[in-house]
Amino acid sequence: MIAADTSTWIAFLEGGEGEDVQHLDHALAERQVVMVPVVLTELLSDPKLPSAVAKTLSEVPAMEIAPGYWQRAGALRAQVLAKRRKARLGDALIAQSCIDGGVPLLTRDRDFRTFADAADLDLVPALGRDRRPAGEGTGNK
Repeated sequence: MIAADTSTWIAFLEGGEGEDVQHLDHALAERQVVMVPVVLTELLSDPKLPSAVAKTLSEVPAMEIAPGYWQRAGALRAQVLAKRRKARLGDALIAQSCIDGGVPLLTRDRDFRTFADAADLDLVPALGRDRRPAGEGTGNK
């Protein structure tokens, strides 16, 4: 079971290439993907997203938000910020969801490495590397 970050979902939906897109495609075919609620929110925020795609994304099983999630996410973000590293709020929420669920995160966004270094965020191996310089997001965060 894996979760995918917004950056990977966008690449997948746009027909992009990359190891992460291939991995997501395979995991979807095997029904081994869960949706992080914050990622779904980011994806559904695109006003140009076709309604059929929005419906399909909404049908991916969602991760549960456990009691104390917001406090843990705040503490995680504070831990990363204390190290003077970038910690976007959306990224902290996504990272905490994956940590709580014990689910590896599939991403092409290098910013998640800071959460992997600071806490128990498991990134899908060999991924999290893309052509964008560190610090550039998807534009949706």
